Amino acid sequence: MKNKSLLFVWAALVTIVLLTAFSINRQGHNIIGKDFSDSDDLKWRLEEFYDYIGPTVLNPIDREEAKKKITVSPREIEDHRTYYGSLADQLASIQEQYAQRIFDAREDKDEVVREALIAERDAKIEDIKKNFSDDAHVEAKIRKEKERALDQFLNEINRNSFSLPVIYNLTDIETGETFSVGDEFTSAVYKRKFDASNGYFKASSLPKSYANGDWSSISYKDSEARISNEDIMNMANPVKSFEGEILIPRKSVEKGGALYYQYKDFKKGKYGMYAFWLLGVLSLIALFTVMKFKKEWVTETDFAIRYANIKIDAKAMFMLLSALVLVGYIDSESFNLLNHFMYQRLDRWVVSLIVFVLFGVFMTAFLVFQIVNSIERYKKKETFEADFKDSYTLRFIKAVQEVFLKQTIGVQTFFLLIGFFLAGNGFVAAFIDDALFIIYAFCVAFLGLPALFIYFRRMAYLNRIFVATERIAAGQLNEDIKVVGRSPLADHARNLNNLREGVRISMTEQAKSERLKTELITNVSHDLRTPLTSIITYTDLLKDENITPEERAKYVDILDKKSQRLKTLIEDLFEVSKMTSGNLELHKQRVDLTQLLQQALAEHANRIAESGLDFRTTLPEESLIAHVDGQRWWRVLDNLIVNAVKYSLPGTRVYVTLRKMGDSAEFVVKNITKYELGENIDELFERFKRADASRHTDGSGLGLAIAQSIVDMHQGTMKIELDGDLFKVTVTVPTK
Repeated sequence: MKNKSLLFVWAALVTIVLLTAFSINRQGHNIIGKDFSDSDDLKWRLEEFYDYIGPTVLNPIDREEAKKKITVSPREIEDHRTYYGSLADQLASIQEQYAQRIFDAREDKDEVVREALIAERDAKIEDIKKNFSDDAHVEAKIRKEKERALDQFLNEINRNSFSLPVIYNLTDIETGETFSVGDEFTSAVYKRKFDASNGYFKASSLPKSYANGDWSSISYKDSEARISNEDIMNMANPVKSFEGEILIPRKSVEKGGALYYQYKDFKKGKYGMYAFWLLGVLSLIALFTVMKFKKEWVTETDFAIRYANIKIDAKAMFMLLSALVLVGYIDSESFNLLNHFMYQRLDRWVVSLIVFVLFGVFMTAFLVFQIVNSIERYKKKETFEADFKDSYTLRFIKAVQEVFLKQTIGVQTFFLLIGFFLAGNGFVAAFIDDALFIIYAFCVAFLGLPALFIYFRRMAYLNRIFVATERIAAGQLNEDIKVVGRSPLADHARNLNNLREGVRISMTEQAKSERLKTELITNVSHDLRTPLTSIITYTDLLKDENITPEERAKYVDILDKKSQRLKTLIEDLFEVSKMTSGNLELHKQRVDLTQLLQQALAEHANRIAESGLDFRTTLPEESLIAHVDGQRWWRVLDNLIVNAVKYSLPGTRVYVTLRKMGDSAEFVVKNITKYELGENIDELFERFKRADASRHTDGSGLGLAIAQSIVDMHQGTMKIELDGDLFKVTVTVPTK
């Protein structure tokens, strides 16, 4: 208990020394060696006197001369004339204003009122008409209003004149006119002389705030027109120079004088500060003599044992807060000390004493206790490391790492918690100081409420996402979840939309797959049944012994063709099946694609000639080498050429191009189609799909499907483009 008492006494002395040092730094230049004439209050009053003696006494604006300088511009006349609208609008408005009142007077049979209203209405109508017909009439009205505004302006200056008890004797150095009030030879508490050596007194017609243009235009009437700053400056007189003296009589600071109480307060403040500074010096001496600090005041207390159990980061926070509170108190109180002595009241002294103990003595003791305790405890490095590992901060960091598994949510959660924490501390601090209350109210209005609004809006958005998710789970896949902003919720909504779209596409593809499966079965059945039916039919015909040898030979030839077609169809089907399942192996080697294409075109030269098509080929002059399976790539070229011959419009051109494009070879076939293909050209890659929907042409319907599979196995691409009837196939394959 003794150690605690000694620590608090020592802290009180330190606080007094700090207040002394800061107050001397802040207030010393206004007090030490100064008199009442040097006080801030008197200086302010004198500035007010100097500012207003010119406009009110020495160099006032001549009202009549100023009114002669008033100007009215054509723009002002027009603005005044049309302020309430056009002539028709104003006349209609007047008629409407008086119509009901005149009608009521007629109903009440009050002819006197009715005639008065009619006369008043007609007078206003006549005035409005004159406004629109006579510029001089409008100008006179505007000038009259401006003169009234000018009178109000000058009266306002006179009302703000000085209230200081001043004696002056000033002479205009140009005209010799003298202005004097009081006896200039009386004893003075303040005296200032103006002459050539000390500088003349400059008297303006306007106070400084007006002369600097720091004011709004003077309005007259409820109109857009104004007496502008420039107009007032033109009305002002030139600045005049005066010589003479200005003084404040000593009797004004004596008992009963106008400045007596101000003078008395200054003296109380001055000598009160001297006494406090003396106390500060004595406290400083005591700190170096009878009250030297001892660390036992900190280490040998019960509180030191309890304090050791506090986490290290909490200790650091307490140390920082106590330092901030102490600095804030010293900064504020060193400025307010002079006011305490000048305006002495018991309630103020009681409050100041309580604040001194709580925020001065206690905070100083607590801060010193923490510093000494930390120095003694953390002399051993391992103790500091152990305390840090057990700190709230380290635990918090580990928890934050888990919150930040989803980074954006972690960031928002962190700032939300920090906001709640600061709001709580601000609520407490707001009751300690009025300035802190204003800051807290500002933060609540411009930070807290917007954050609360955003929080509730996000919660509403989250609920909308929940409802939309339930609809998706119920199979309602047609409506997107609205994505709002860039928040984690927006990302979640976007992911749900992607999931919904994926499910929808999957269901669409499944339906398409079922449709194509049905078409495949139908087409396979048709394409297999057609040659098989012919084989059965002609086999039955061959059984007839009465047919001629010529007919028999004809039937055998048909059977051969139909058998070959059936064989080709089955082989193509097996080949597509093997390609799809990945059981087909490629035997890649260096192949000249130019030569391979030339051979394929030559193979079908007779068929091309019979088709009536004009094949236009563009081939590279040099060999175009690629590593491909020559037999399979021949099949690609063959299928595309045959496809062009079958389905091109007779008499049209077919363009075949082979060229090198970077590290790839590009093979292009363009032709005009014989049949209308529609828009869904991707289905041409499906098995048994033909441009001839009636299936009257020869072929298996597997040509493009086989070509696509072979190209894919070579890591190439095959693309079909359709522009009206222009059909274009582009095949690319790597050359390396």
